[in-house]
Amino acid sequence: MSDLETPHDPAFTVHLNGSGGALRGWVVVDSLYDGLAMGGVRMTTGVTEEEVAGLARDMTHKFILAGLPIGGAKGGIVSDGTDREETFRTFGRTVKPLLHGGIHLGIDMGVTPADRAVFFAEAGYDPRYRLGAPDMPIDWRTYYEPLIDCTGHGVGVAAVTALEANGRTGPARIVVQGFGAVGRAVARFLEERGHVIVGVADVHGTVSADRLPVADLIAVTDEFGLIDRSRLPQDVTCSTEPDAWLDVDADLLVLAAQKNALNADNAHRLRAHLVVEGANLASSAEAREKARASGATLVPGVIANIGGAGSAALAVTRVVPFDLAAEARKAWVFDWIGDRVRRNTRDLLDIGAANPGDPLPELLETRRKERG
Repeated sequence: MSDLETPHDPAFTVHLNGSGGALRGWVVVDSLYDGLAMGGVRMTTGVTEEEVAGLARDMTHKFILAGLPIGGAKGGIVSDGTDREETFRTFGRTVKPLLHGGIHLGIDMGVTPADRAVFFAEAGYDPRYRLGAPDMPIDWRTYYEPLIDCTGHGVGVAAVTALEANGRTGPARIVVQGFGAVGRAVARFLEERGHVIVGVADVHGTVSADRLPVADLIAVTDEFGLIDRSRLPQDVTCSTEPDAWLDVDADLLVLAAQKNALNADNAHRLRAHLVVEGANLASSAEAREKARASGATLVPGVIANIGGAGSAALAVTRVVPFDLAAEARKAWVFDWIGDRVRRNTRDLLDIGAANPGDPLPELLETRRKERG
């Protein structure tokens, strides 16, 4: 059992029953660092307290690995999104003491920047101001919105680093499972560096070809990551078979969609020798064990999928040099994230090459000691 699955009690869990309105959900604070913690809010019909706790612990590990002085937290709301403005007004009133007490909550699956603006406003919370910290000289939206592709950038850096460590010098064949904002950004990143996208999956199935031009594919994809099959060229193969993305001949697989996409039931179909997680909890513990046993290498999301969380934490902890002009500040954040992802990916692969089993616990312990 790895450090990620070891039984673990969070710092505290708040059950959300709604202040001045109906609400069902949780905020789990997995850890605190100098009284601070942060993480996104997920809203789905099936989100559970256990899932939120796992995601909160994921955040703790991301920040330890990145060396950021903040703890991990996560929010969950059980809802189908009906009457979302009232839902997030109620959420804002309910979590107001947490936001003002050092628990910064952002966006995750099912929650948009507009939703965040609603619950920030209802709570009277402005992340520019915090006791004991210098004020942010710009508003949150101005800082954060230009960084939308930072997660995809970090996942791309992890992929390229893993390919280089495995001696790949020529173009690699890449499959991207999930074509939302992260999947699209990763695909662009890798194509720009000479690699070939040969398969992409969305909720309707998998499309594949000897080469899928990324710009053309994005042009027929909507904002939710759904590909319009009627606008694809005739040489593109479309499959509705479950998990057909596993059957595409590829060197590297990027998991950029749902939880446990790679699991105990489908891991035996894995053809790629390298897997990079671009989503939270993208593979199960059993799947990771099977992948390692088959000789595959997996870079977990706590290393690769840090761009969004890391860029937000850089601002909350006031590490960002806010005096830089907008483009220079964006470049600084992207470089900072890329450097952390590259270092952690290399060190993880070095540990894995030297020792059998899961290399992540050893890397986490090393980074814990470095952060103090």
